[in-house]
Amino acid sequence: MLRIDALKAIYPELERCIVVTIMGAVAAELYSLGHRHNFFYLEHAMGLASSMGLGIALSLPEHPVVVLDGDGSLLMNLGTLSTMARYQPGNLLHIVFDNESLLSVGGFPTATAVHTDLAGIAQASGIPRVARANTPEELHACVREALASHTLTTCVSKVEAIGPKTFAMDLPLLENRFQFKRYLETLRQPGR
Repeated sequence: MLRIDALKAIYPELERCIVVTIMGAVAAELYSLGHRHNFFYLEHAMGLASSMGLGIALSLPEHPVVVLDGDGSLLMNLGTLSTMARYQPGNLLHIVFDNESLLSVGGFPTATAVHTDLAGIAQASGIPRVARANTPEELHACVREALASHTLTTCVSKVEAIGPKTFAMDLPLLENRFQFKRYLETLRQPGR
């Protein structure tokens, strides 16, 4: 499955969610589908989207949070799975696009290209709901079910190691930061 096809399948579901992406291909491809103020592209911080998403989910428990992660990123911060399992925010959905490579930084193979099973690690870490979704339809169903279940979920999706033609985005990092901050502030207002 191509990651862009997976993102197209879930894009409508992301409209009402707080979304944090990891750097590189995931961010560029999501941005190419249409930027929203509830999207934060965590550029230049490989491995930390899941930690940031966890913090947001804990601080805004009434609002769904979706983290769009990659295998290389998650492998850099595997401890995040046990931390998520410890706190179990029911509003957090962690999607991991596993292309078995560090595509955004040169295409070197990751451990998932050999034997490492990220879904198995998530399950062994205590994540209460773990799924695999390897078609756009399976991913869309996984997202809908996870958001409806109000249960911490990690969903691992195998995707091809093919990225966008360009990683450039015409949204300055600071502008994305300020848009996202303002969006989160509106969620804290009474009645939201």
